[in-house]
Amino acid sequence: MNGFPILSIMLLVPAVAAIGCLFLDARGARWLALIATLIDLVLGIVLWTNFDIGGAQWQFVEHSNALFGTFTWSLGIDGFALMLIMLSVFLMPICIGASWESITERVPEYMAAFLATEVLMIGTFAAQDLFLFYIFFEGGLIPMYLIIGIWGGPNRIYASYKFFLYTLLGSVLMLIAMLWMAHQAGTTYIPDLMNHNFPVHAQTWLWLAFFASFAVKMPMWPVHTWLPDAHVQAPTAGSVILAGVLLKLGGYGFLRFSLPMFPEASSHLIWLIFGLSAVAVIYTSLVALVQQDMKKLIAYSSIAHMAIVTIGLFAFNQQGIEGGMMVMLGHGLVSGALFLCVGVIYDRLHTREIDRYGGLAINMPRYAVLFLLFTMASIGLPGTSNFVGELLSLMGTYQVSTWITLLCTTGIILGAAYMLYLYRRVVFGDLTKDDVKAMPDLSMREIALLVPIAAVVLWMGVYPESFLAPMRQDAKILVARVDRAKPVGDSQPTPGNPQAMADHAMAAAHGEAH
Repeated sequence: MNGFPILSIMLLVPAVAAIGCLFLDARGARWLALIATLIDLVLGIVLWTNFDIGGAQWQFVEHSNALFGTFTWSLGIDGFALMLIMLSVFLMPICIGASWESITERVPEYMAAFLATEVLMIGTFAAQDLFLFYIFFEGGLIPMYLIIGIWGGPNRIYASYKFFLYTLLGSVLMLIAMLWMAHQAGTTYIPDLMNHNFPVHAQTWLWLAFFASFAVKMPMWPVHTWLPDAHVQAPTAGSVILAGVLLKLGGYGFLRFSLPMFPEASSHLIWLIFGLSAVAVIYTSLVALVQQDMKKLIAYSSIAHMAIVTIGLFAFNQQGIEGGMMVMLGHGLVSGALFLCVGVIYDRLHTREIDRYGGLAINMPRYAVLFLLFTMASIGLPGTSNFVGELLSLMGTYQVSTWITLLCTTGIILGAAYMLYLYRRVVFGDLTKDDVKAMPDLSMREIALLVPIAAVVLWMGVYPESFLAPMRQDAKILVARVDRAKPVGDSQPTPGNPQAMADHAMAAAHGEAH
């Protein structure tokens, strides 16, 4: 693959298709969008199979001269970026298929907006120039803003403006920080910046500037309020890609910028990350318990899951970092599938109110089985994708803070409560409502959308090594980079003479230690 610009081609295919959709009718636009996203999926598989595990950190590197005298066209991926690109190209054809019948107005423009979103997501993960990253990172706001604002629900204008303003305002500070960093380091090349030692006195301000952007993207409590509104108003496919990929941009930013570039600041401000994450897990899980709208319930569960990501990433150890990445991947699949499940019954009854359903296991058994799988995966059932990530993330966090681990583990219990409560009310019970009785089971198109996700969810749970192996070396490199600033964990024994430690422990047990 040396010299073959596969990353540029993966950006070019959906970009050209997006323009082409604008000149076609609805049927032609649907097929062109589907073909383009499938081509990118095939290219992603080629990317994965040719990725050299244990080889160079940065692979498939492309580099050209400066564009517009500001930034260079510089692309390349490591294991983290590879996995997130694969998540993006896997979900995109599913989103096109989910929109096949439900979107009937301005179809060419809708397909073009989704293809533009794919370009910007892949570009964000592959960019190696600081300002090229910023353009892709912020550019993703525009098509999603249009998707929510044009094809969304009754309050779509409010939700789209809230989504846009929240995410944009946080990124203004990040741009200012980037300008200072480029001036101070004398380069905009991200791999060089990751190894540049910025002054400790400046790291805190730089870290906070990036945090303002990434925290909103995740989103972290208390800047999470745009997410439930955006999910409720967005069309089904919009919710899938928003929860599946766009929320992961914040986590990727922490991995790529906050931790390696500002390790001392990350260590000093770990209390902020841990505190906000613990509040998010408990608070948003309790809020999810009382929701009557299925989409809003899943949206709040996403905030709780993203909090497990942040504590893992800032655990300053390999288990936590790998766990945070696995939660991102698993949540991207499971939350996307749950939104698809909601979309399936919404298309039939045109309501997301939980109390309007009940007894679907009787007349929709195939739906009930797949919905159960994704519900169990969301809870973190062993053998599914989320279990591996949550276990690693919490084990990594335990090495730093036992109390934060304890608090965040309650999210698993609360998650089981609200997801099983949702499933029981929708799928079980008596089938008494006439309109619910008339709902047909999954069509072949809907099965074709959900079964591939189910297969990958089980694959991740049964054989996670497939996904961990490409990221392992990058996690080690990151841990080595931040090790000098690693905080002292409350679960670590005090270094010293083993016998003295044993004597002290015995004395403490008898109340004699002071």
